[in-house]
Amino acid sequence: MILKIGKELIEKVGYQVITASNGKKALEIYQRDQNKIDMVILDMIMPDMSGGETYSLLKEINPSIKTLLSSGYSINGKAQAILNDGYSGFIQKPFNLTHLSHKIRKILDRE
Repeated sequence: MILKIGKELIEKVGYQVITASNGKKALEIYQRDQNKIDMVILDMIMPDMSGGETYSLLKEINPSIKTLLSSGYSINGKAQAILNDGYSGFIQKPFNLTHLSHKIRKILDRE
């Protein structure tokens, strides 16, 4: 349900969204459709495989992948260690659509 609502909200601000229910599915989709994907949003806690593990495998496919990490953890805690691995940005939950859309735009506008 959260995935569905998130997809609808991001589409409302004008983006096309592909969802994956877990890290393994995200990897399958990215391997198949990476030319259609400009950015990936990951949560630190995901079914089957954590956001950090998923990110590491996505980076093996595309070292310059743009990613936004979402977490309820503080940026000063576990999230900072993962961000040091090269994520493009971080957004702490709970967040609103305006904040999320600004983060997405900032990441997409980077070269």
